[in-house]
Amino acid sequence: MENVRLGIIGAGNMGGAHARYLLNGEINGAILTAVLDSNEERAEALRKELGSNVQIFTGEDSFFESGLVDAVLIATPHYFHSPLAIKAFDHGLHVLCEKPAGVYTKQVREMNEAAERSGKVFSMMYNQRTNPLYQKLRNLIQTGELGEIRRVNWLITNWYRSQSYYDSGGWRATWEGEGGGVLINQCPHQLDLWQWMTGMMPRRMRAFCYFGKHREIEVEDDVTAFAEYDNGATAVFVTTTGEAPGTNRLEIAGSRGKVVVENGKLDFWRLRVSEPEFNREYKGGFGAPECWKVQVPIEGKETAHRGITQNFVDAILKGTPLIAPGVEGIKGLELSNAMHLSTWLDDWVEFPVNEDLYLKHLEEKAAQSNVKKDKNSVVLDVGGTY
Repeated sequence: MENVRLGIIGAGNMGGAHARYLLNGEINGAILTAVLDSNEERAEALRKELGSNVQIFTGEDSFFESGLVDAVLIATPHYFHSPLAIKAFDHGLHVLCEKPAGVYTKQVREMNEAAERSGKVFSMMYNQRTNPLYQKLRNLIQTGELGEIRRVNWLITNWYRSQSYYDSGGWRATWEGEGGGVLINQCPHQLDLWQWMTGMMPRRMRAFCYFGKHREIEVEDDVTAFAEYDNGATAVFVTTTGEAPGTNRLEIAGSRGKVVVENGKLDFWRLRVSEPEFNREYKGGFGAPECWKVQVPIEGKETAHRGITQNFVDAILKGTPLIAPGVEGIKGLELSNAMHLSTWLDDWVEFPVNEDLYLKHLEEKAAQSNVKKDKNSVVLDVGGTY
């Protein structure tokens, strides 16, 4: 195969953005050949915008049976990610899926099984994994430079969204249409990075989700979660879409120092001797390990969505290892599901999360949802977002 013929499923906010950089030839070895979008008005607009070389489909079956694509990029509302991915795998297509992988882990597990059966390339659009800051932090942790992780604090409150954003689509911020709020829409990147960088999943979690606290929506827009790990480490995760100005500060403390990522900078305070060693040998009463602030070299630049798409295409054509393997999408989603379930049960939730219990509660919420099925979505400019 000389070029990957790529089809986009869902041409709303993110799908449209992906289509434009593909059409501009910004991905080596990829050609945009088809787009599937069930919205007739949007499809007609796409025919004019994308030109005659890109076939526009409004029917799912005709798209998959067209023979025009080798791979698909799925950018639909969340509930459709898993069934569309499974259908693509069944048709022998490679899959790149926008975040989140799905709405509930049981659904995503089925997608992962279909991917394994197909033998096709499966990647997630976790574009924040291309950020050199997070890559370097992961390296510090994985190589033991930070020592054993003791504590993780992530305050991510710069996801500000106005009421007009939520009103732009009838499916938005509803249990039936989206399956959640800030955790399922804005924070999948941070939830993924949290487990990807540390290499750990919690033992148990207690969370407090507030539903429609700042906006007229039925899902969570303010969350505080506390997690415990098998090694005794703890984590606090705080997020909201209703705070301005917001903060994005990640702090990870280990037995050999502390790292803070904020305002596009990584600061590393390194202990000359590990805290356990100092504590064992020091006899002076008051005192603390000597600490150096280390200048950590950060090389390269964040390639974001284009970087993940290029990596996906390179994996198909050259066998390049994936930056964000699709099967890993279930991990960040499990963190999100645990936060919801802990709030609904008003109790601790153990890992792995009880998938059937989560789905039962989610279906009860969806049955009472206020999704507006007759409301057309407004395509928004996603420039400057993750």
